Amino acid sequence: MRRENNLGEDKILTLVLRLAIPTMLAQLVNVLYSIVDRIFIGNIPEIGGVALAGAGVCGPIVTLISSFAFLVGLGGAPLMAIRMGEDNQEGAERILANCTVMLGVLSVVLTGVFLAFKQPLLMAFGASEATYPYANTYLTIYASGSVFAILATGLNLFITCQGYSTLGMITVLIGAAMNIVLDPIFIFGFHMGVAGAAIATVISQACSCLFVLWVLFSKGVRVRIHFGGYQWRIMKKVLLFGLSPFLINATDSVVLIALNSCLQRFGGPGEGDLLVTCATIVMSCMQLISMPMLGITSGTQAILSFNYGAKKLDRIKQGEKVILAMAVLFGAIMCLAVHLFPQQFARIFTSDPTYLELSAWGIRAYTACVIPMAFQYTLVDGLTALGVPRAAVSLSLFRKGVLFVMILVLAQVGPAQNAFFAEPIADLVGGIASTTVFLLIFPRLMKKRAAMPEGQALYS
Repeated sequence: MRRENNLGEDKILTLVLRLAIPTMLAQLVNVLYSIVDRIFIGNIPEIGGVALAGAGVCGPIVTLISSFAFLVGLGGAPLMAIRMGEDNQEGAERILANCTVMLGVLSVVLTGVFLAFKQPLLMAFGASEATYPYANTYLTIYASGSVFAILATGLNLFITCQGYSTLGMITVLIGAAMNIVLDPIFIFGFHMGVAGAAIATVISQACSCLFVLWVLFSKGVRVRIHFGGYQWRIMKKVLLFGLSPFLINATDSVVLIALNSCLQRFGGPGEGDLLVTCATIVMSCMQLISMPMLGITSGTQAILSFNYGAKKLDRIKQGEKVILAMAVLFGAIMCLAVHLFPQQFARIFTSDPTYLELSAWGIRAYTACVIPMAFQYTLVDGLTALGVPRAAVSLSLFRKGVLFVMILVLAQVGPAQNAFFAEPIADLVGGIASTTVFLLIFPRLMKKRAAMPEGQALYS
């Protein structure tokens, strides 16, 4: 396999584009896993609206499952890139070996937990008597196959950070293409409804997982999966580095839970399910912005980490500027698109005029401050890549704390749909806070690295 990118020598702009575009597209396609399911579920005759609300209630759990893949993947990949920058092959292989075991153990534990507690979880997350049967069916099947989702998502990051960005994109494309093909077959062809959507997703993720394992066990990549060398010290470091991206994704689940629960409670009988359905459509739209943006900022972390390990500080500074510019440009384009055509997006899921009107309003409200969000994502992921996870975690928790509080407050002030305004408020406050902290930390970090003796290992 040809290594497409030289992280220490290629031009920064070219390197960012080569890494960011495939990972951005991979995350965009990854969103299609859930969105395609929701599109087909929402269009099931007679029960589409209620079934879509049921699938939407499962959204926080699906997000939480993928968060654990990011905990290990985005924790270990920057560390492995630093070792590669230091030309420490053995250290890079040990990190990958430890992360592979961690992902395997997590997948088994999470499967058992979610299957054991699915009923109270779903009811707490906003399910009603009408939507619970659909949510229960989807979650039971999805959780049973979560090992494939966790391994595919987590290990794929170790392909990208070695410079094989196209292979990383192919991993996701395989699963997404199969899901698009299998969804209508299982849902409508075999008349399996929500169960068919979940089965199609699990099969698709299994195919992605097999491809990732084939790549990382092959002799064509620089760092392969090896067995042995497991150390709790390495695992702790991975968990510390991965805590920020984990919290960004995991607290999305908390936010979705709070949003669905508030809409269900304060919307009242009859309107609660309507609001939860619209929230599912709104969040699907937001994911089309946030997940590709995360792909840009996390997919390019290897550039910063590798050059930090190699002590090429000018390349780090240039890289951070280019990554931020790309994230802001993407955010601006997507913001314009969803604000101009919100009803067209909502119409993918439903043709009901009531759902369309409320969803279009919700999309405009929820995505109003995605440009400040681009600053948050870029600078927080930049701090993680450079080994400052505590600051990154603090900034992530601060933004999600603001979002959580605003949902609870706004849902009780006027109509329950006011809760949709919580997101832009949190994006604006979080963007300002992240920029301020980054500008304080980054110059001192570069000065400290410049003063370190040659050959001294980072985070050993």
